[in-house]
Amino acid sequence: MAIPVLPRLLAALVPTFLGCLLVQVAPAAGTLQKAFNLTWKSTNFKTILEWEPKPIGYVYIVEITSGSRDWKSKCFLTQDTECDLTDEIMQDVHLVYHARVLSVPPNNTYFGDAPLANAPEFLPYRDTKLGQPVIQHFKQVGRNLSVTVEDTPTLVRRQNGTFLTLRDVFGKDLSYGLSYRKETSTGIKPIYTHTNDFFVQMEHDGSYCFTVHALIRSRKDNQKSPESSTECTDQWESIMGETLIIVGSVVFVVTIFIILLSIYLCKHRNGRAGQKRKENSPLRSV
Repeated sequence: MAIPVLPRLLAALVPTFLGCLLVQVAPAAGTLQKAFNLTWKSTNFKTILEWEPKPIGYVYIVEITSGSRDWKSKCFLTQDTECDLTDEIMQDVHLVYHARVLSVPPNNTYFGDAPLANAPEFLPYRDTKLGQPVIQHFKQVGRNLSVTVEDTPTLVRRQNGTFLTLRDVFGKDLSYGLSYRKETSTGIKPIYTHTNDFFVQMEHDGSYCFTVHALIRSRKDNQKSPESSTECTDQWESIMGETLIIVGSVVFVVTIFIILLSIYLCKHRNGRAGQKRKENSPLRSV
């Protein structure tokens, strides 16, 4: 008995159709590129993971874990090449974090293991860079200079929800350096403190310029922050301030002297007037 023509034709076309389908699917799957150059960018615990390349026809999923927890998805199905992970790492800056970037189709349907790239491990307390410090206040009186560095806030929170400062997080590990020079000189002299305040006695009178930087000596890398903006004291204000103090002291002493002298003269005049009255009064008869 002869086999019908239509079933025989379908049987011949099915392998061809499947082959064409596989050819179409294979290039699509091959367009998923693995991310590379994964880099942590973190300053004062503000932490962003960056990578390459810009996706074309696919998207990324970022996952992070501290090792003791399951992988958590962040920046889900994103076309960006960066992901802000600050809210994850600030939960405990003393833990080591691992992150990875997966390349997936836009509909997140992929048969097999999605291409993924692992970021280097990240320990916030050790690896975050120190930001540029800000000079909050300074004053020069004569040769005495006082400088206060702003206690920079971070995004790390206490259990009650308030934000910690750099000093709160690093404690005595954090120190500040002050580099100063005479306004007309290039010679720089550095001093250091484990607080946010400097009190310096200069060698000479005149105006001084200075910068500050943060420092964590216990680190192997990322020890030092950028220098702050340069500030300069004003010689005229310094001289005027010192002069006003001297003049004020002299005026105070002179005022006290005049008051005491007036009291003395007043008493002296009253005493002499009383003595004259006694001498001029007639003697009583006995």
